Amino acid sequence: MSSHTETPGVVPSYLLARLAESGRYPRAAAAARQTLTAGRPPFRARIDLSIDENGDLVAQLSDAPNRTISDAGNTQNLPGVIVRGEDDEPVADTSVNEAFDGLGATFEMLLAAFGRNSLNDAGAPLDATVHYGVDYDNAFWDGERMVFGDGDGEVFVGFTSSTTVIGHELAHGVVQYTANLEYQGQPGALNESIADVFGALTEQYLLGQSAADATWLIGAEIFTDAVQGTALRSMIEPGTAYDDDELGKDPQPAHMSGFVRTTEDNGGVHINSGIPNRAFALFAIDLGGNAWETAGTVWYRALTGGLSSTANFTQFADATVAAASAIDAATGAAARRAWTTVGVYGDERVPSTD
Repeated sequence: MSSHTETPGVVPSYLLARLAESGRYPRAAAAARQTLTAGRPPFRARIDLSIDENGDLVAQLSDAPNRTISDAGNTQNLPGVIVRGEDDEPVADTSVNEAFDGLGATFEMLLAAFGRNSLNDAGAPLDATVHYGVDYDNAFWDGERMVFGDGDGEVFVGFTSSTTVIGHELAHGVVQYTANLEYQGQPGALNESIADVFGALTEQYLLGQSAADATWLIGAEIFTDAVQGTALRSMIEPGTAYDDDELGKDPQPAHMSGFVRTTEDNGGVHINSGIPNRAFALFAIDLGGNAWETAGTVWYRALTGGLSSTANFTQFADATVAAASAIDAATGAAARRAWTTVGVYGDERVPSTD
């Protein structure tokens, strides 16, 4: 949150701030908001009013999301027709509103936890398209926007219902603008894992859950009741998210001794991500409190601190331990314990060939 800097003018900012909240004068309120935020394009801002210790009204500007939701109309044509913008009221379409809210929740977590203003830390608009394709069983980040399918109704339901899925996909945008981890092998698995971490943090921040109380599930809302499973992935217990006659068993390893070497899935990016996922969950629970605070900050600093785009598990672990140790020795020791428990550190670690 950044304080508003007083600019030359006959009307003081505190009066404009008060006027901006007016219900009696909607046109003037809109004009006051525009005046207060002038000079900050292309960013959006919101006005926060508070009373200081002297009883004076304080107006501050903080970053705000800029969301646009489009509807593909069950085609695969992007972006589709715009159906809701940032200043629009909720619409009749639940998927539109869920996407809008999920984008907002991710924006709020990034700002509150890391001081990051949207995906690029420069107020990038958050765009999404719903109703993509017919019975489309996925959601993805295409480098510019979130895209949501509706699911088939038998195994998967609409993907907008999952905050962890939305946070996960948007986190790929954060990775894209920071370390830009290549989507192959261990760097690709780290890319997927960091997206899961941010997805989980978004849900936990939204719900006010501590690390101990969180489910650590990714995509818990997207299976139908017919599926024998709880989610797409479990960060705290990789390999346990589902065990279904049709879908098979969750293949994620929880330890480097189970590291999967495969040419499928870009070298197992969605499979081996279970290992760093568990490391983060263990680290956060070990520290206690809210995962988006210290634990999340450590992972974020590792991601944004000059990490190579080809970083393997050990290199990322080293980056997190360095970031944790910069906080204090106990935090550094907790990070080491987590990576040792999952076998990235220690004699049991499978040597990397990435």
